Amino acid sequence: MIRDKEDTLYRIAVSMTPGISAEVVRRMEEVGLSPYDFIESGMHELSSALNPGGIGVRFEKLAREEALSRARKELDFTERHGIRVYYLGDDDYPDRLGVIPDAPIVLYQLGATDMDAEHIMNIVGTRRNTAYAATFCEGFIKELSGYFPDAVIVSGLAYGVDSLAHIGALQNGLNTIAVVAHGLDTIYPAAHRDLARRILKTGGSIISEYPSGTTPFRRRFLERNRIVAALSDVTMIVESPIKGGAMSTANQAFSYSRDVIAVPGRVFDPMSEGCNHLIRTNKATLVMNVADLIEVSGWRPAGIAVKPRQRNLFPELEGEAKEIYELLRFSSDPVSVDHICQKTGIRIATLNPILTELEFDGIVTRYPGNRYSL
Repeated sequence: MIRDKEDTLYRIAVSMTPGISAEVVRRMEEVGLSPYDFIESGMHELSSALNPGGIGVRFEKLAREEALSRARKELDFTERHGIRVYYLGDDDYPDRLGVIPDAPIVLYQLGATDMDAEHIMNIVGTRRNTAYAATFCEGFIKELSGYFPDAVIVSGLAYGVDSLAHIGALQNGLNTIAVVAHGLDTIYPAAHRDLARRILKTGGSIISEYPSGTTPFRRRFLERNRIVAALSDVTMIVESPIKGGAMSTANQAFSYSRDVIAVPGRVFDPMSEGCNHLIRTNKATLVMNVADLIEVSGWRPAGIAVKPRQRNLFPELEGEAKEIYELLRFSSDPVSVDHICQKTGIRIATLNPILTELEFDGIVTRYPGNRYSL
């Protein structure tokens, strides 16, 4: 979208006004209040327009004038560095991002990656990844590029899994977007400046909701994670402890009703504890390859036949596992654990480990509500 300089200036000024939120900007659009009107209106006029919608926030004239002054400097910075500015509610604002309740007022983009591309997923995880994560990322992204050469991989430019995601995309000819928790006048961590240059050189982008001069700190990384989640159809957690940034991204994606997938790990491995927890609590679907991604997301590779997962339609099971299999084989809908217990007579303490093993073997699928089907 071609927008004149003054329009962009007032959009940036709105985003810099203390107390502003996506709710206020959407209310402005409802009542026909432009960014220019918001900054230049008197207190009474602005309150009359916004407060019937229950906004309940007073935007002092002095604060708006100061925001306009800061916006002039930011506009100059964006023009000198070729940075695009997206404003919530405009036609060119990324569609996936625009629907979340806490969408950024503005988004700054260095680069030209299509943020409305058909296939966008993020890959995130711990900053202290193991060789297991590195091997998985390398193989998964290579396989992904074969099925979806148009795929865009989003991550956070951090150490560990984030950098594995960006590097894997670069090595396999995929576009990648780095979402950062600071202004676009710097790169954090500094060790990834070369990686950032490679991303831009190959058609990728670095994006942020923060103006130049904004430095990173903990809260901003958490705020950044919601953008990573919202820009994507699918969030994939490769390795994560039970607490960490990747888990916040997964929870944000889950709250936005986006698909979440996780790579399972060893039970006693702290770097897989978060992934295993997401799978166990039905917040994420177990993923082992791109076929699993396709099954979860519904993505369809153009002109390429997807190799089905290697599953025996009639696996050689014995004892109680066979009883469970036979029950599910003749059930048209997912069956609860209580129902399986009642029909087979298998005790819950014995039943749950068997179901878990069948799930890891790819024989049964677990659904919310602790229900199962083949």
